[in-house]
Amino acid sequence: MGVEIRESPVSDAEFEEMKGFVRDYLAASVENEGEGGRMRWYPWHSAEYRFNHILNVVSLAERIARREGANVDVTRVAALFHDIAKLEADQDVHAEAGARIAREYLETHCDYPRSFVEQVCDAIEDHSYQGPLPDLPLETRCLIEADLLDKVGANGTALMLLRMGYESRTHMDAAEMIGRVLERGRDAADRVESDTASDIVHRRLKRVRWFQEWLVAEVAEMGEDGAVDEPPRMDGLRED
Repeated sequence: MGVEIRESPVSDAEFEEMKGFVRDYLAASVENEGEGGRMRWYPWHSAEYRFNHILNVVSLAERIARREGANVDVTRVAALFHDIAKLEADQDVHAEAGARIAREYLETHCDYPRSFVEQVCDAIEDHSYQGPLPDLPLETRCLIEADLLDKVGANGTALMLLRMGYESRTHMDAAEMIGRVLERGRDAADRVESDTASDIVHRRLKRVRWFQEWLVAEVAEMGEDGAVDEPPRMDGLRED
């Protein structure tokens, strides 16, 4: 069922105000933690990383929504709020917590129709759903696909390399760590449904695989310990 509202219920100014709210909420979540914080030393637990991830997901979700015929405003607002509770709530309940925060914000700012608020909050609450994507509304599917895609491109690759330091690994483990990005990418490729997301994940995986091949080719002995003798095969993905 479509949203019974005017074509674009959220103005650019309103959306920028939402961005500021989400950014400040994330920063406050970290500041309010006890000394040390939960996984504070991991970069993806910082407010800066989480907000950057959110903006990446907003951009991807909006792109997918436009091409796949979803309601763009529902999708982009849901994407903006989808991880707002990530730094203060446990992983298994952060989606529900985020939906509650979004609902309170949307119901107290401007006069958004109830149908719009409900669709946004439903998408946020379901964005961690692990079942078949066709079971979900199109807007929720766009959000889930965008969330998956941000983990398998340059952002996910950089974070995996940063993780080596936190795990006391050396650069010789880099190709193996990039292999984890490829594994995650293959899982994402199997899960996404839209043609738009499929095209994006294919292009990103091709770049990540090329980067791993570059590492193995130029870093002496990188493939000799058995960790990465050959870049993982990308079965099911076409070559350009």
